[in-house]
Amino acid sequence: MTGGAGRIRRLSEGTINRIAAGEVVERPASAVKELVENALDAGARHIEIAIGGGGRDLIRVSDDGIGMNAEELALAVERHATSKLPLDEAGLEDLHDIATLGFRGEALPSIGAVARLSILSRPRDTESAFRISVEGGNAGAAVPAAGRQGTQIEVRDLFYATPARLKFMKSERAETLAVSEVVKRLAMAHPEVGFTLESGGRNLLRLEPELPGEAGRLTRLGAIMGRDFEENALAIDAMREGIALTGFAGLPTYNRGTAQLQFLFVNGRPVRDKLIVGAVRGAYADFLARDRHPAVALFVDLDPRDVDVNVHPAKAEVRFRDAGLVRGLIVGALKRALAEAGHRASTTVAGAALGAVRPEMTAPAGASAYAPRWPAAGLARQPGLAEEAGGWQGAFADLGGHAARVERAPETTENAPALPLGVARGQLHETYVIAQTADGIVIVDQHAAHERLVYERMKKAMAAAGVARQLLLIPEVVDLDEAEAERLVARIPELAELGFVIEGFGAGAVVVREVPAIFGKLDVGGLVRDLADDLSELDEALSLKERLEEVCGTIACHGSVRAGRRLTAEEMNALLREMETTPHSGQCNHGRPTYVELKLSDIERLFGRR
Repeated sequence: MTGGAGRIRRLSEGTINRIAAGEVVERPASAVKELVENALDAGARHIEIAIGGGGRDLIRVSDDGIGMNAEELALAVERHATSKLPLDEAGLEDLHDIATLGFRGEALPSIGAVARLSILSRPRDTESAFRISVEGGNAGAAVPAAGRQGTQIEVRDLFYATPARLKFMKSERAETLAVSEVVKRLAMAHPEVGFTLESGGRNLLRLEPELPGEAGRLTRLGAIMGRDFEENALAIDAMREGIALTGFAGLPTYNRGTAQLQFLFVNGRPVRDKLIVGAVRGAYADFLARDRHPAVALFVDLDPRDVDVNVHPAKAEVRFRDAGLVRGLIVGALKRALAEAGHRASTTVAGAALGAVRPEMTAPAGASAYAPRWPAAGLARQPGLAEEAGGWQGAFADLGGHAARVERAPETTENAPALPLGVARGQLHETYVIAQTADGIVIVDQHAAHERLVYERMKKAMAAAGVARQLLLIPEVVDLDEAEAERLVARIPELAELGFVIEGFGAGAVVVREVPAIFGKLDVGGLVRDLADDLSELDEALSLKERLEEVCGTIACHGSVRAGRRLTAEEMNALLREMETTPHSGQCNHGRPTYVELKLSDIERLFGRR
């Protein structure tokens, strides 16, 4: 400190408000989030949002909530005035029992400090509405006005009072997308509420209120995350020690290149937490490559006293009292749902296949879209069928080694309906098994399918007998940061179960004595450092688990039926039957499908029969 006595001074109220606004209102999307959360806390069932200029010129949020009278309006624009904090037995506000989205009483005065704010509100069961205006932090009096039940908040010229902040604004398109993302997250958390979002008079989002329950929630998620997610989602429902976990998780074959479709909601509050990143990655590690990400929407409900929502200025993060319990609940519930899915694969796989072979519907007027593409001159002479048959047999005489025909199948067509993957009818290019189901066909990649079956057998054997260990002739000492070493030592029992035996070796070091025998040649030091990074970032030893799975996957790949091998009818049907009874057989170890199912109705549409 360089100053002397008397140099510390109190800040003016306007400066205090602008500093607070800088924490709460980072960009237009932040203001929209605060205003929509207020509407939800007010019990709104329909919320209308309109923005202009990406939210910089205009933000208008209208709701049909409980509304406010003149006295409440005057208090609402004062700092730290709120109706949302309950009182404890001593008559003090209880910050540990927060059941609402807002609670600090900072949003409205913060917005009013940097913009032109107007609030029009009419309480329920009254005929009188009132309006109050705040400009650059200066609030006027509440005056009578005409308005419908509920509240309408209008924000104009955001950051006009702090021009320096405008220099950090992104393009209008980027700000509009950020607002849309905020509204979508809140809409996902509250499917019982209807939402509309307009930008410059253009409708960006219109969501009707959904019915309570799982079906309504899935419909709302499908409207935002995509109908493909709705069709390929697995229901999640688990409870542990008073913590409830519900939601939906996508099939492994329905994956993305980024984690943007991973959402976590805690007591109705959208949050961003590294907890979900590690938990989802751990649950799907068996099914997806590291550069692929599943789609999930998970809802955690627990006692408000077991989660701290007051750890981030924008309330975008939370802190659980027992993060390990929540993480274990998420991983366990996801793994159980994936196991119960059995051999199910994403419907988008079949959709992509049909899209690839669907004829182009761009034929000239009066012509059929299914007309042949060869020149008409080639049709001058039409030989008899017998001649044609002879010609084709000669042309394809040398292809016998590339395809096999099923002469006889153990099952008959009559019992095919009882078999989800149908009855084998043929093999193409000694790689793909063709099966007939009750209402379509199934095409199986024999190598990918058998690789998954072998991998699941190996996992089952390792779970029953444990991971075999190999004693290092010379134990390897690995130097680490002291905190990293402590985290590893704390996980000694867990690592030992995975075949990795370590001990503490003074401050900031560990000694590795045994490693999984399946690894063979191994960079022990590199693996230990990767484990330390995982424990620091994700609180789980994912590197070791992923390395075990990678080795098992390689062994399964080399030990499975190869492409190019001709299978008998019995072998093909045996493969289909084992796939039906083996969990996760619908995708290979990297998240790619092992089979594609085409419905008869889709095939008929391809040929113009429907």
